Amino acid sequence: MLKNRFLPILLLFLFLACSGDDNTPIDGKPDNEDMPDTDPVIDAISGFTPCENGMAGVYPCNGYDFLGRISLNELGGNTANDVWGWTDSTTGNEYAIMGLDNGTAFIDITDTENLVYLGKLPTASVSDAWRDIKVFKDHAFIVADNGLGDDAHGMQVFDLTRLRDVTDPPLDFDADARYTGFGRAHNIVINEDTGIAYVVGTNRGDAYNGGAHFIDINDPKNPIAAGGYADNGYSHDAQVVTYNGPDADYSGKEIYIGANESQVIIADVTNKANPAGISTVNYPNTSYTHQGWFTDDQRYFILGDETDEINFGFQSRTLVFDLSDLDNPILHDTYLGSTSAIDHNGYVKGDAYYLANYTAGIRVLDISDIAGKSIVETGFFDTYINSDSPRFDGVWSVYPYFESGKILGSDINSGLFVIKKSE
Repeated sequence: MLKNRFLPILLLFLFLACSGDDNTPIDGKPDNEDMPDTDPVIDAISGFTPCENGMAGVYPCNGYDFLGRISLNELGGNTANDVWGWTDSTTGNEYAIMGLDNGTAFIDITDTENLVYLGKLPTASVSDAWRDIKVFKDHAFIVADNGLGDDAHGMQVFDLTRLRDVTDPPLDFDADARYTGFGRAHNIVINEDTGIAYVVGTNRGDAYNGGAHFIDINDPKNPIAAGGYADNGYSHDAQVVTYNGPDADYSGKEIYIGANESQVIIADVTNKANPAGISTVNYPNTSYTHQGWFTDDQRYFILGDETDEINFGFQSRTLVFDLSDLDNPILHDTYLGSTSAIDHNGYVKGDAYYLANYTAGIRVLDISDIAGKSIVETGFFDTYINSDSPRFDGVWSVYPYFESGKILGSDINSGLFVIKKSE
Protein backbone atom coordinates (compact mmCIF):
# COMPACT_ATOMS: atom_id res chain seq x y z
CA MET A 1 0.00 0.00 0.00
CA LEU A 2 1.07 3.62 -0.57
CA LYS A 3 2.28 5.03 2.72
CA ASN A 4 0.92 8.42 3.80
CA ARG A 5 4.38 9.88 4.20
CA PHE A 6 5.00 9.48 0.48
CA LEU A 7 1.94 11.48 -0.55
CA PRO A 8 3.62 14.92 -0.37
CA ILE A 9 6.37 13.68 -2.67
CA LEU A 10 3.82 12.28 -5.12
CA LEU A 11 1.80 15.49 -5.06
CA LEU A 12 4.92 17.55 -5.72
CA PHE A 13 5.73 15.30 -8.67
CA LEU A 14 2.24 15.75 -10.08
CA PHE A 15 2.52 19.52 -9.76
CA LEU A 16 5.80 19.53 -11.63
CA ALA A 17 4.37 17.18 -14.25
CA CYS A 18 1.64 19.60 -15.26
CA SER A 19 3.58 22.86 -14.95
CA GLY A 20 6.17 24.61 -17.07
CA ASP A 21 6.51 24.72 -20.84
CA ASP A 22 7.68 21.21 -21.58
CA ASN A 23 4.12 19.90 -22.05
CA THR A 24 4.73 16.90 -19.78
CA PRO A 25 1.33 15.17 -19.44
CA ILE A 26 -0.42 14.97 -16.10
CA ASP A 27 -0.57 11.17 -16.27
CA GLY A 28 2.47 11.60 -14.08
CA LYS A 29 4.35 8.39 -14.81
CA PRO A 30 7.93 8.64 -13.60
CA ASP A 31 10.77 8.76 -16.08
CA ASN A 32 11.51 5.33 -17.52
CA GLU A 33 14.43 4.72 -15.19
CA ASP A 34 12.11 5.28 -12.22
CA MET A 35 9.31 3.06 -13.47
CA PRO A 36 8.31 0.12 -11.26
CA ASP A 37 9.58 -3.35 -12.00
CA THR A 38 7.73 -4.87 -14.93
CA ASP A 39 6.04 -8.25 -15.14
CA PRO A 40 5.41 -8.84 -11.43
CA VAL A 41 3.59 -12.02 -12.42
CA ILE A 42 5.20 -13.98 -15.25
CA ASP A 43 3.68 -17.19 -16.56
CA ALA A 44 1.38 -17.36 -13.54
CA ILE A 45 -1.28 -18.88 -15.76
CA SER A 46 -1.47 -19.60 -19.47
CA GLY A 47 -4.45 -20.30 -21.67
CA PHE A 48 -8.11 -20.12 -20.76
CA THR A 49 -8.67 -19.85 -17.03
CA PRO A 50 -12.24 -19.34 -15.79
CA CYS A 51 -13.12 -16.91 -13.05
CA GLU A 52 -14.13 -19.18 -10.17
CA ASN A 53 -14.71 -18.16 -6.56
CA GLY A 54 -13.39 -14.69 -7.26
CA MET A 55 -10.12 -15.74 -8.89
CA ALA A 56 -8.79 -16.67 -12.33
CA GLY A 57 -5.54 -18.28 -11.30
CA VAL A 58 -3.72 -15.52 -9.41
CA TYR A 59 -5.94 -12.70 -10.71
CA PRO A 60 -8.92 -11.39 -8.71
CA CYS A 61 -12.02 -11.30 -10.88
CA ASN A 62 -15.79 -11.18 -10.99
CA GLY A 63 -17.60 -12.46 -14.06
CA TYR A 64 -14.67 -12.25 -16.50
CA ASP A 65 -12.41 -15.10 -17.58
CA PHE A 66 -8.73 -15.00 -18.50
CA LEU A 67 -8.06 -15.91 -22.14
CA GLY A 68 -4.39 -15.06 -22.59
CA ARG A 69 -1.49 -12.69 -22.03
CA ILE A 70 1.59 -11.47 -23.87
CA SER A 71 4.22 -10.18 -21.45
CA LEU A 72 6.27 -7.03 -21.83
CA ASN A 73 9.35 -9.22 -22.02
CA GLU A 74 7.94 -10.98 -25.09
CA LEU A 75 7.05 -7.63 -26.67
CA GLY A 76 10.47 -6.16 -26.05
CA GLY A 77 9.14 -3.17 -24.14
CA ASN A 78 9.82 -1.68 -20.73
CA THR A 79 6.33 -0.29 -20.10
CA ALA A 80 2.96 -0.47 -21.85
CA ASN A 81 0.42 2.29 -22.48
CA ASP A 82 -2.51 2.54 -24.90
CA VAL A 83 -4.30 -0.34 -26.62
CA TRP A 84 -6.73 -0.50 -29.53
CA GLY A 85 -8.12 -3.27 -31.71
CA TRP A 86 -8.63 -4.13 -35.36
CA THR A 87 -10.79 -6.80 -37.02
CA ASP A 88 -9.75 -7.76 -40.54
CA SER A 89 -12.98 -7.67 -42.52
CA THR A 90 -11.47 -9.99 -45.15
CA THR A 91 -10.21 -12.79 -42.89
CA GLY A 92 -12.18 -12.14 -39.70
CA ASN A 93 -8.97 -12.24 -37.67
CA GLU A 94 -8.71 -10.03 -34.59
CA TYR A 95 -5.65 -8.04 -33.62
CA ALA A 96 -4.45 -6.05 -30.63
CA ILE A 97 -2.43 -2.91 -31.29
CA MET A 98 -0.56 -1.96 -28.15
CA GLY A 99 1.62 1.02 -27.36
CA LEU A 100 4.97 0.46 -25.67
CA ASP A 101 7.56 2.93 -24.51
CA ASN A 102 9.68 2.10 -27.57
CA GLY A 103 7.08 1.48 -30.26
CA THR A 104 3.80 -0.15 -31.19
CA ALA A 105 3.22 -3.92 -31.02
CA PHE A 106 0.84 -5.95 -33.16
CA ILE A 107 -0.61 -9.19 -31.77
CA ASP A 108 -2.94 -11.67 -33.48
CA ILE A 109 -5.49 -12.64 -30.81
CA THR A 110 -7.76 -14.72 -33.07
CA ASP A 111 -6.77 -17.97 -31.35
CA THR A 112 -6.55 -17.04 -27.70
CA GLU A 113 -4.78 -20.31 -26.91
CA ASN A 114 -2.04 -19.18 -29.28
CA LEU A 115 -1.59 -15.42 -29.16
CA VAL A 116 0.96 -14.45 -31.82
CA TYR A 117 3.22 -11.43 -31.45
CA LEU A 118 3.63 -10.39 -35.09
CA GLY A 119 6.10 -7.57 -34.63
CA LYS A 120 6.71 -3.97 -33.68
CA LEU A 121 6.70 -0.58 -35.36
CA PRO A 122 9.55 1.28 -33.60
CA THR A 123 8.89 4.74 -32.26
CA ALA A 124 9.59 7.62 -34.64
CA SER A 125 11.31 9.48 -31.82
CA VAL A 126 12.87 8.75 -28.44
CA SER A 127 11.36 6.16 -26.11
CA ASP A 128 8.63 7.55 -23.88
CA ALA A 129 5.82 6.39 -21.60
CA TRP A 130 2.96 7.95 -23.62
CA ARG A 131 1.61 6.69 -26.94
CA ASP A 132 -1.91 6.65 -28.39
CA ILE A 133 -3.48 4.69 -31.24
CA LYS A 134 -6.70 4.72 -33.26
CA VAL A 135 -7.80 2.81 -36.39
CA PHE A 136 -9.51 3.97 -39.58
CA LYS A 137 -9.86 2.29 -42.97
CA ASP A 138 -7.61 -0.64 -41.99
CA HIS A 139 -4.80 1.71 -40.94
CA ALA A 140 -3.41 2.48 -37.49
CA PHE A 141 -2.67 6.11 -36.65
CA ILE A 142 -0.13 6.52 -33.86
CA VAL A 143 1.05 9.55 -31.91
CA ALA A 144 3.48 9.87 -29.02
CA ASP A 145 4.03 12.57 -26.43
CA ASN A 146 7.77 12.86 -26.92
CA GLY A 147 10.45 14.70 -28.79
CA LEU A 148 10.91 18.30 -29.86
CA GLY A 149 12.05 19.86 -33.13
CA ASP A 150 13.67 17.38 -35.46
CA ASP A 151 13.19 14.63 -32.85
CA ALA A 152 9.41 15.07 -32.61
CA HIS A 153 7.28 12.03 -33.30
CA GLY A 154 4.43 13.33 -35.44
CA MET A 155 1.84 10.77 -36.57
CA GLN A 156 2.82 7.35 -37.89
CA VAL A 157 0.47 5.59 -40.32
CA PHE A 158 0.60 1.81 -40.61
CA ASP A 159 -1.34 -0.35 -43.09
CA LEU A 160 -2.80 -3.12 -40.95
CA THR A 161 -3.51 -5.39 -43.92
CA ARG A 162 0.25 -6.09 -43.94
CA LEU A 163 -0.34 -8.23 -40.86
CA ARG A 164 -2.07 -10.86 -43.02
CA ASP A 165 1.22 -11.76 -44.68
CA VAL A 166 3.47 -12.22 -41.65
CA THR A 167 4.90 -15.74 -41.81
CA ASP A 168 8.01 -15.50 -39.62
CA PRO A 169 7.15 -13.33 -36.61
CA PRO A 170 8.13 -11.15 -34.92
CA LEU A 171 9.12 -8.57 -37.52
CA ASP A 172 10.44 -5.04 -37.31
CA PHE A 173 7.96 -2.94 -39.31
CA ASP A 174 8.32 0.46 -40.89
CA ALA A 175 5.61 3.08 -41.20
CA ASP A 176 3.68 3.50 -44.46
CA ALA A 177 3.50 7.24 -43.92
CA ARG A 178 4.45 9.84 -41.34
CA TYR A 179 2.74 13.19 -40.84
CA THR A 180 4.87 15.92 -39.26
CA GLY A 181 2.49 18.88 -39.20
CA PHE A 182 2.81 18.73 -35.41
CA GLY A 183 5.50 17.34 -33.13
CA ARG A 184 4.52 15.62 -29.93
CA ALA A 185 0.90 14.77 -29.10
CA HIS A 186 -0.81 13.11 -26.18
CA ASN A 187 -3.83 11.60 -27.91
CA ILE A 188 -5.52 11.07 -31.23
CA VAL A 189 -9.26 10.70 -31.85
CA ILE A 190 -10.97 9.95 -35.15
CA ASN A 191 -14.49 10.63 -36.36
CA GLU A 192 -14.95 7.69 -38.71
CA ASP A 193 -18.03 9.33 -40.28
CA THR A 194 -15.96 12.18 -41.70
CA GLY A 195 -12.47 10.70 -41.90
CA ILE A 196 -11.00 13.51 -39.81
CA ALA A 197 -8.40 12.81 -37.14
CA TYR A 198 -8.17 15.16 -34.18
CA VAL A 199 -4.70 15.21 -32.66
CA VAL A 200 -4.70 16.72 -29.16
CA GLY A 201 -2.26 17.50 -26.40
CA THR A 202 0.40 18.93 -28.67
CA ASN A 203 2.90 21.63 -27.68
CA ARG A 204 1.08 24.29 -25.70
CA GLY A 205 2.74 27.07 -27.66
CA ASP A 206 1.83 25.82 -31.13
CA ALA A 207 -0.72 27.34 -33.52
CA TYR A 208 -3.62 25.72 -31.63
CA ASN A 209 -2.37 26.19 -28.06
CA GLY A 210 -2.13 22.44 -27.55
CA GLY A 211 -5.74 22.08 -28.67
CA ALA A 212 -6.94 20.04 -31.65
CA HIS A 213 -5.11 19.69 -34.96
CA PHE A 214 -7.53 18.59 -37.69
CA ILE A 215 -6.10 16.11 -40.22
CA ASP A 216 -7.96 14.68 -43.21
CA ILE A 217 -7.12 10.96 -43.33
CA ASN A 218 -9.66 9.81 -45.91
CA ASP A 219 -6.64 8.81 -47.98
CA PRO A 220 -4.83 7.19 -45.04
CA LYS A 221 -1.34 7.19 -46.52
CA ASN A 222 -1.64 10.86 -47.52
CA PRO A 223 -2.85 12.79 -44.47
CA ILE A 224 -3.62 16.46 -45.08
CA ALA A 225 -3.77 19.32 -42.58
CA ALA A 226 -7.33 20.60 -42.24
CA GLY A 227 -7.18 23.34 -39.60
CA GLY A 228 -7.56 23.23 -35.85
CA TYR A 229 -9.23 24.53 -32.70
CA ALA A 230 -7.39 26.65 -30.15
CA ASP A 231 -9.96 28.66 -28.22
CA ASN A 232 -10.05 26.53 -25.06
CA GLY A 233 -6.35 25.76 -24.92
CA TYR A 234 -4.75 22.39 -24.21
CA SER A 235 -6.90 19.29 -24.70
CA HIS A 236 -5.65 16.21 -22.90
CA ASP A 237 -8.12 13.91 -24.65
CA ALA A 238 -11.36 14.22 -26.62
CA GLN A 239 -14.18 12.50 -28.44
CA VAL A 240 -15.65 13.74 -31.71
CA VAL A 241 -19.02 12.55 -33.00
CA THR A 242 -21.48 13.27 -35.74
CA TYR A 243 -24.19 14.41 -33.40
CA ASN A 244 -27.57 12.63 -33.31
CA GLY A 245 -28.41 13.28 -29.67
CA PRO A 246 -31.36 15.04 -28.04
CA ASP A 247 -30.32 18.65 -28.77
CA ALA A 248 -32.01 19.31 -32.14
CA ASP A 249 -30.05 22.55 -32.59
CA TYR A 250 -26.93 20.52 -33.38
CA SER A 251 -28.38 17.55 -35.24
CA GLY A 252 -25.94 16.35 -37.90
CA LYS A 253 -23.15 18.63 -36.68
CA GLU A 254 -19.66 17.41 -35.87
CA ILE A 255 -19.28 17.92 -32.12
CA TYR A 256 -16.00 17.93 -30.21
CA ILE A 257 -15.98 17.12 -26.47
CA GLY A 258 -12.62 17.88 -24.90
CA ALA A 259 -11.17 16.95 -21.52
CA ASN A 260 -9.18 20.15 -21.05
CA GLU A 261 -7.36 19.68 -17.75
CA SER A 262 -9.71 21.81 -15.59
CA GLN A 263 -13.00 21.62 -17.49
CA VAL A 264 -15.00 19.83 -20.16
CA ILE A 265 -15.34 21.86 -23.36
CA ILE A 266 -17.86 21.46 -26.19
CA ALA A 267 -17.28 22.85 -29.68
CA ASP A 268 -18.87 22.67 -33.13
CA VAL A 269 -16.11 21.63 -35.53
CA THR A 270 -18.31 21.03 -38.56
CA ASN A 271 -16.75 23.94 -40.45
CA LYS A 272 -13.05 23.17 -40.26
CA ALA A 273 -12.17 26.71 -41.30
CA ASN A 274 -14.33 28.24 -38.59
CA PRO A 275 -14.85 25.95 -35.56
CA ALA A 276 -16.91 27.50 -32.80
CA GLY A 277 -17.10 26.96 -29.07
CA ILE A 278 -20.48 25.97 -27.66
CA SER A 279 -20.03 25.72 -23.91
CA THR A 280 -17.80 24.65 -21.04
CA VAL A 281 -18.68 22.85 -17.84
CA ASN A 282 -16.92 22.60 -14.49
CA TYR A 283 -17.51 20.31 -11.54
CA PRO A 284 -16.65 20.19 -7.82
CA ASN A 285 -13.21 19.06 -6.65
CA THR A 286 -11.60 19.34 -10.04
CA SER A 287 -8.10 17.86 -10.06
CA TYR A 288 -7.29 16.85 -13.65
CA THR A 289 -10.03 16.53 -16.29
CA HIS A 290 -8.69 13.50 -18.11
CA GLN A 291 -10.93 11.56 -20.53
CA GLY A 292 -14.55 10.78 -21.27
CA TRP A 293 -17.02 9.07 -23.62
CA PHE A 294 -20.60 9.61 -24.77
CA THR A 295 -23.36 7.13 -24.04
CA ASP A 296 -24.74 5.62 -27.22
CA ASP A 297 -27.73 7.98 -27.24
CA GLN A 298 -25.35 10.95 -26.87
CA ARG A 299 -27.30 12.35 -23.96
CA TYR A 300 -24.72 11.65 -21.25
CA PHE A 301 -20.97 12.10 -21.19
CA ILE A 302 -19.04 9.92 -18.72
CA LEU A 303 -15.82 11.49 -17.47
CA GLY A 304 -12.82 10.50 -15.42
CA ASP A 305 -10.76 12.98 -13.40
CA GLU A 306 -7.37 11.29 -13.14
CA THR A 307 -5.93 12.65 -9.90
CA ASP A 308 -8.95 13.38 -7.70
CA GLU A 309 -8.45 10.09 -5.88
CA ILE A 310 -4.98 11.26 -4.85
CA ASN A 311 -5.75 14.90 -4.13
CA PHE A 312 -9.16 14.53 -2.47
CA GLY A 313 -9.13 10.96 -1.18
CA PHE A 314 -12.12 9.80 -3.23
CA GLN A 315 -12.91 6.24 -4.12
CA SER A 316 -12.56 5.84 -7.92
CA ARG A 317 -14.79 8.72 -9.05
CA THR A 318 -16.74 8.74 -12.32
CA LEU A 319 -18.70 11.87 -13.26
CA VAL A 320 -21.77 11.89 -15.50
CA PHE A 321 -22.82 15.04 -17.38
CA ASP A 322 -26.24 15.56 -18.95
CA LEU A 323 -25.63 17.04 -22.41
CA SER A 324 -29.23 17.03 -23.63
CA ASP A 325 -28.73 20.79 -24.05
CA LEU A 326 -25.22 21.28 -25.41
CA ASP A 327 -25.37 24.99 -24.60
CA ASN A 328 -26.13 24.28 -20.95
CA PRO A 329 -24.45 21.03 -19.82
CA ILE A 330 -24.97 20.02 -16.19
CA LEU A 331 -23.42 17.54 -13.78
CA HIS A 332 -25.99 14.76 -13.56
CA ASP A 333 -24.47 12.16 -11.24
CA THR A 334 -21.30 10.98 -9.52
CA TYR A 335 -20.40 7.33 -9.12
CA LEU A 336 -17.82 6.15 -6.58
CA GLY A 337 -16.16 2.79 -7.13
CA SER A 338 -15.31 0.09 -4.64
CA THR A 339 -11.59 0.93 -4.35
CA SER A 340 -9.35 3.99 -4.10
CA ALA A 341 -7.59 3.18 -7.39
CA ILE A 342 -7.13 5.97 -9.96
CA ASP A 343 -9.44 5.90 -12.97
CA HIS A 344 -7.89 6.28 -16.43
CA ASN A 345 -9.50 5.58 -19.84
CA GLY A 346 -13.14 4.51 -20.14
CA TYR A 347 -15.31 3.47 -23.10
CA VAL A 348 -19.02 2.83 -23.61
CA LYS A 349 -20.44 -0.19 -25.41
CA GLY A 350 -24.21 -0.40 -25.20
CA ASP A 351 -25.28 -0.45 -21.56
CA ALA A 352 -21.77 -1.09 -20.25
CA TYR A 353 -18.95 1.28 -19.37
CA TYR A 354 -15.52 -0.34 -19.47
CA LEU A 355 -13.06 1.46 -17.21
CA ALA A 356 -9.30 1.07 -17.08
CA ASN A 357 -8.89 1.58 -13.35
CA TYR A 358 -5.11 1.33 -12.97
CA THR A 359 -4.32 -0.87 -9.91
CA ALA A 360 -7.95 -2.07 -9.70
CA GLY A 361 -7.79 -3.50 -13.22
CA ILE A 362 -10.64 -3.47 -15.73
CA ARG A 363 -13.97 -2.56 -14.11
CA VAL A 364 -17.32 -2.95 -15.90
CA LEU A 365 -20.24 -0.72 -14.93
CA ASP A 366 -23.90 -1.21 -15.82
CA ILE A 367 -25.16 2.16 -17.11
CA SER A 368 -28.58 0.99 -18.31
CA ASP A 369 -30.26 3.22 -15.71
CA ILE A 370 -27.87 6.13 -15.95
CA ALA A 371 -30.86 8.45 -16.36
CA GLY A 372 -32.13 7.28 -12.97
CA LYS A 373 -28.71 7.91 -11.43
CA SER A 374 -28.14 4.21 -10.84
CA ILE A 375 -24.72 2.89 -11.90
CA VAL A 376 -23.68 -0.54 -10.67
CA GLU A 377 -20.42 -2.42 -11.03
CA THR A 378 -21.21 -5.81 -12.59
CA GLY A 379 -17.76 -7.29 -13.01
CA PHE A 380 -14.00 -6.81 -13.06
CA PHE A 381 -10.68 -8.40 -13.88
CA ASP A 382 -7.73 -7.17 -11.81
CA THR A 383 -4.38 -7.55 -13.57
CA TYR A 384 -2.39 -5.77 -10.84
CA ILE A 385 -2.48 -8.13 -7.89
CA ASN A 386 -0.25 -6.20 -5.49
CA SER A 387 -2.82 -3.64 -4.29
CA ASP A 388 -5.66 -1.32 -5.28
CA SER A 389 -3.94 1.80 -3.93
CA PRO A 390 -4.01 5.12 -5.85
CA ARG A 391 -0.84 4.84 -7.88
CA PHE A 392 0.09 4.81 -11.56
CA ASP A 393 0.43 1.06 -12.06
CA GLY A 394 -1.79 -1.57 -13.64
CA VAL A 395 -4.30 -1.11 -16.45
CA TRP A 396 -3.75 1.91 -18.69
CA SER A 397 -6.52 1.30 -21.22
CA VAL A 398 -9.20 -1.11 -22.35
CA TYR A 399 -10.69 -2.03 -25.75
CA PRO A 400 -14.15 -3.68 -25.59
CA TYR A 401 -15.34 -3.46 -29.21
CA PHE A 402 -14.62 -6.88 -30.76
CA GLU A 403 -17.80 -8.62 -31.96
CA SER A 404 -16.41 -11.84 -30.47
CA GLY A 405 -16.71 -10.33 -26.99
CA LYS A 406 -12.97 -10.42 -26.33
CA ILE A 407 -11.72 -7.48 -24.29
CA LEU A 408 -8.20 -6.11 -24.37
CA GLY A 409 -6.44 -4.58 -21.41
CA SER A 410 -3.00 -2.98 -21.48
CA ASP A 411 -1.17 -3.26 -18.18
CA ILE A 412 1.70 -0.80 -17.70
CA ASN A 413 3.74 -3.37 -15.80
CA SER A 414 2.69 -6.69 -17.31
CA GLY A 415 1.75 -6.29 -20.98
CA LEU A 416 -1.35 -7.32 -22.89
CA PHE A 417 -4.30 -9.16 -21.32
CA VAL A 418 -7.19 -10.72 -23.22
CA ILE A 419 -10.32 -11.48 -21.20
CA LYS A 420 -13.98 -12.25 -21.86
CA LYS A 421 -17.23 -12.22 -19.95
CA SER A 422 -17.90 -15.55 -18.30
CA GLU A 423 -20.50 -17.75 -19.96
